[in-house]
Amino acid sequence: KRSDIEHVALQHADGRAALEQGRVDAWAGLDPHMAASELVSGNRLLYRNVGFNTYGFLNVREDFLAKQPELVKRVINQYERARLWTLANVTEAARILADEAKAPLEVALLQLKLRTDLSNPQPGAEHVKALQAAAPILLDEQLVKPGTDLAKTVEALVDTRLANGLIRAGATKAA
Repeated sequence: KRSDIEHVALQHADGRAALEQGRVDAWAGLDPHMAASELVSGNRLLYRNVGFNTYGFLNVREDFLAKQPELVKRVINQYERARLWTLANVTEAARILADEAKAPLEVALLQLKLRTDLSNPQPGAEHVKALQAAAPILLDEQLVKPGTDLAKTVEALVDTRLANGLIRAGATKAA
């Protein structure tokens, strides 16, 4: 429980540095920082539960979508194209990631091969469930108004109609 620990809020790179310098005993982070801390600094992963993942999504404000629908479609098309290319070219994608993140290639390979699931191009029921499971933390930490129906809010926010139509239509060609 939270009262058993002293929580220190740090950005991911700062959390990694704090762990490696012995200023904290444990750190909850994300890749490539976690992979680098393991492979480069010899730190040990204590616990991993993929079910706790709240994932990453492409998001757009409704007003922007209304004003720039073709631009939003182009972003989705290019993202899907890049996703498929990465699946087919993991090692080359890892080289690019390593160069851009200024990380060792083995860190990028660990991140892409073992910790990044690119198999599903859009949010589905498992993602909604994960977000709804994580939502009570927002209430506990008073980040949303008391009484907010977070399950309903998550359901309303996850709308894949535009992306689904593009992906099904073979939107992987250059936009």
